Amino acid sequence: MWIFGRKGESGFSSSSTAEEVTHGVDGSRLTAIVTGATSGIGAETARVLALRGVHVVMAVRNIESGKQVRETILEETPTAKVDVTELDLNSQASVRDFATRYCSSGLPLHILINNAGVLAPHFTLSEEKIELHFATNHLGHFLLTNLLLETMKITSFEQKVEGRIINVSSTGHRFVNKGTFSDQINDESSYSHIHAYGLSKLANILHANELARLLKEEGVNITVNSLHPGFIVTEIFRNFGIFKVICNAILRHLVKDVSQGAATTCYLALNPKVKGVTGEYFSDSNLVKPSSKAMDPMLGKELWEFSLSLTTTK
Repeated sequence: MWIFGRKGESGFSSSSTAEEVTHGVDGSRLTAIVTGATSGIGAETARVLALRGVHVVMAVRNIESGKQVRETILEETPTAKVDVTELDLNSQASVRDFATRYCSSGLPLHILINNAGVLAPHFTLSEEKIELHFATNHLGHFLLTNLLLETMKITSFEQKVEGRIINVSSTGHRFVNKGTFSDQINDESSYSHIHAYGLSKLANILHANELARLLKEEGVNITVNSLHPGFIVTEIFRNFGIFKVICNAILRHLVKDVSQGAATTCYLALNPKVKGVTGEYFSDSNLVKPSSKAMDPMLGKELWEFSLSLTTTK
């Protein structure tokens, strides 16, 4: 249980749960995609959105694990609308296949939650030979968002409803304080998993900010925000055995549990208090300031162009 709980302007705090921040919200007319929904805050986000009546599409790498989460949700909420479909953010081909299937399904899209993430101890490359953290945590979501954006725009226009895109980032973005993306991501000689993870999380914020700016210029009723969920011991630490053991044994009373970790995501997805709020960064369901680098508009534009160059088919 998270030990701090002073409420912010939103009326919520670090100890607020996902159910608390969405209490009384009727999401029965909404459809949401949640990536990485097989465990941790992704699974909890899917559960709570389904509890509020949202039609949840779980976009997951492991279909069997996804089906297990779906069954658990249905046991609690038999009327829940939950689909499980395959998406591997480490593969741009998989991202394109998912987007094609979704866009041809006829489903609307009101909420896109870019939640999935990896934390790898060793230098690893994606299918496209791009450093794994950047490829999965940022580029996969960047491409997915771009491919689904037209469907979100159509949904928002036809149904006269605000669309919401949410990038799950991390306070780990503050570990990055120098250089640019193009000169850092594939440098194996100076690789540090902490820096690589932080770089991808910085990208999540800059992506959200730049997309928010572009959509605002276009006059589209879609908001884009990013967040730090808090420190939670989830499956993202599965490759750090001893660290996970220590956290479970010693720190579990000092960190958030999963219901608290998913709160800010669910707050941004459903709470009416953030209607119209875009290009912002949240923690504990409240507005906070990210690092100065994360607020650099020129870096955001540079990242956007760099990301396009890495995701555009030749």
